[in-house]
Amino acid sequence: MKRGHADLPLHYGTVPPWLAQRMSLLGGAIVEAIVMEYGRPALLQRLSDPFWFQSLGCVLGMDWHSSGITTSVMNALKKAVNKRSAELGVYICGGRGKSSRQTPAELLEIANKTGLNGEELVRNSKLSAKVDNTAIQDGFQLYLHSFVLTIDGEWAVIQQGMNGNNRMARRYHWLSSSIRSFMEEPHTSVCGKNQGLILNLTDKLASPTKDGIIELTKELPDKLMNEVSIILPNHHDVRAEDVNLKRLGAALILAHETDITDMESLLLLEGVGPRTVQSLTLVSEVIHGTPSRFSDPARFSFAHGGKDGHPFPVPTRVYDETIEIFDKAIHQAKLGDKDKSDALKNLSKISQEMEKDYTPNDYFDDLVQHERDTSYKYGGKTVFGDAKKPKDKGTQLSLWD
Repeated sequence: MKRGHADLPLHYGTVPPWLAQRMSLLGGAIVEAIVMEYGRPALLQRLSDPFWFQSLGCVLGMDWHSSGITTSVMNALKKAVNKRSAELGVYICGGRGKSSRQTPAELLEIANKTGLNGEELVRNSKLSAKVDNTAIQDGFQLYLHSFVLTIDGEWAVIQQGMNGNNRMARRYHWLSSSIRSFMEEPHTSVCGKNQGLILNLTDKLASPTKDGIIELTKELPDKLMNEVSIILPNHHDVRAEDVNLKRLGAALILAHETDITDMESLLLLEGVGPRTVQSLTLVSEVIHGTPSRFSDPARFSFAHGGKDGHPFPVPTRVYDETIEIFDKAIHQAKLGDKDKSDALKNLSKISQEMEKDYTPNDYFDDLVQHERDTSYKYGGKTVFGDAKKPKDKGTQLSLWD
């Protein structure tokens, strides 16, 4: 069953090496934390949710609304996860362009190692692509196909198509555990921006058409339906209307207005600065949050900014400290000491508790400006270069200094 799709403005360009390396490290830590805490099926369920996937891309420092999130996140996860597939029981195949065509060979190689049914996996991979590219002719031509497989034989598919006419990309998400049939309405609904009449061979009402096709071609058609969708706006900057200010405000209060030494559950984070706690809180929610918490993916860009400077430059020092803290927590948890990983988990819980009594203020523009003004302190970077100290110190804001 396909869990959903996302419509995103089409963006070109490459991820700079300084960000790509960090994305792989933090992305790998997030995957490992989810597998350790909730199991491999939970990882696949998250990947099949377009809102969660977009939130993951944001927390990793990608541009919050762009099509580039898909390619960059999957590349980062593939590099990190496949190095430790034997340990995690998770494999990532395929990718963009030529890499997508390597998926069958990669799946067969994994099947030979694990004893899984390679031919069935290859068939599922091809069918999912055929459904999105052929059975539904919605104007988007697939150019990326990523197949995430677990040692248990379950899988998720993330693939993306391009519509050059309207400069949009559409990302599609699949989850194997929900599939009932590839042949007729395997999904609950199709959601997305209405772009006129399309050919949809997955609808029950299309049965006469399919019968005619079968009669003529003697080949069974594939099909498609979605459960949820996300259509992101075309503006590149992050605006207040893109973010749930109540949720964001609670996370900021926890990070900047709470004395962590007074909170027993977070004692193990003592010595970590407020700006890093802000990032840790948002990463913690990506790992531990429930599906309803990801309706505003742009909020997660306030963890590590964006490579193009929206909403602010990527604070590389904060990013590195976040990676280090999560790596240590995961390592200690493997040795039986879960105190630090529990403390990180509690960040998202405490933020949600604070949210109940929090009334949002009109602080959004001030927050963004503050992050930009202080970015140089945290090793801020964009694709255009390093963040600079503002010339007029008197204009700097001190929201939490």
